[in-house]
Amino acid sequence: MEKVNPMIAESWKSVLANEFSADYFANLKQFLLGEKKKYTLYPPGSLIFSAFNHTPFDKVKVVLLGQDPYHGRGQAHGLCFSVPKGIPKPPSLENIFKEIETDLGIPVPQTGNLESWARQGVLLLNATLTVRANQAGSHQHRGWEIFTDSVIRAINDQKNNVVFLLWGNYAQAKESLINTSKHLVLKAVHPSPLSASRGFYGCRHFSKTNAWLRQSGQQEIDWRIT
Repeated sequence: MEKVNPMIAESWKSVLANEFSADYFANLKQFLLGEKKKYTLYPPGSLIFSAFNHTPFDKVKVVLLGQDPYHGRGQAHGLCFSVPKGIPKPPSLENIFKEIETDLGIPVPQTGNLESWARQGVLLLNATLTVRANQAGSHQHRGWEIFTDSVIRAINDQKNNVVFLLWGNYAQAKESLINTSKHLVLKAVHPSPLSASRGFYGCRHFSKTNAWLRQSGQQEIDWRIT
């Protein structure tokens, strides 16, 4: 099969070259082309790789792992947990901001657009990068997870002192891909309304992330959203 050439930052193209030439990725592309003829897909094609384009490989300091893009109209723009400006903040994102306010004293922002985090080196990575409109999980087990596991492995193998934020059972299952002797893994329950009060509130992952970055000689993340 011919190599797929996605709209992704050059730094990632070289790191992930083997993935883009793999049969599973060509099959995934064909699946998506077929889906696009029958369904509305999110995010738009030009934004599927937004997380990588906002956070080049050499800039990655923190990995925040989500599961699926938002499946409501206008919500997904390629960054996990994030929504474009002008779109109401989903409940899990509201809870993230509440914890940041408790942890760091930063007021809850008006917008849920997390691009400023991404530009500072927070890779906002969903395990599955596309979804059908109004059908959560509809593109799981089609190849995206193979790709994003390879992303985690590449970061694990080629970088040092990265912070991995694993919220909820799905994300925590990825810990097996991470060498905890050279990276920091912070785990908590998912920030959804169903579980946030059972251990997400009070996890202090944002101050803990900055403490690790500071201790390893890296620039801290400014978690404010303006």
